[in-house]
Amino acid sequence: MTIDMVVDIMRAALLVVIKCSMPMLLVSLVVGLIISIIQTVTSIQEQTLTFVPKLLAIFLILALAGSFILGTVVEYMKELFSNFDLYIR
Repeated sequence: MTIDMVVDIMRAALLVVIKCSMPMLLVSLVVGLIISIIQTVTSIQEQTLTFVPKLLAIFLILALAGSFILGTVVEYMKELFSNFDLYIR
């Protein structure tokens, strides 16, 4: 196994992590921004107000994008295991 192979595996793993985490991060960012704007407009200074809407939005997006995330991880693992004989040389 060469250093180039290790770098390629790590690059692919990081891309999978980014692809799988992006839906939750974007939804959390948008919900947090909307709640912050509402807090600014209404002068509510409660710091814990953003947690419940973010949590509900993340659970909803996990329910909607769960199959995409699982499919992405399974595809990466199939590719990794199919090339296993190249890695042990």
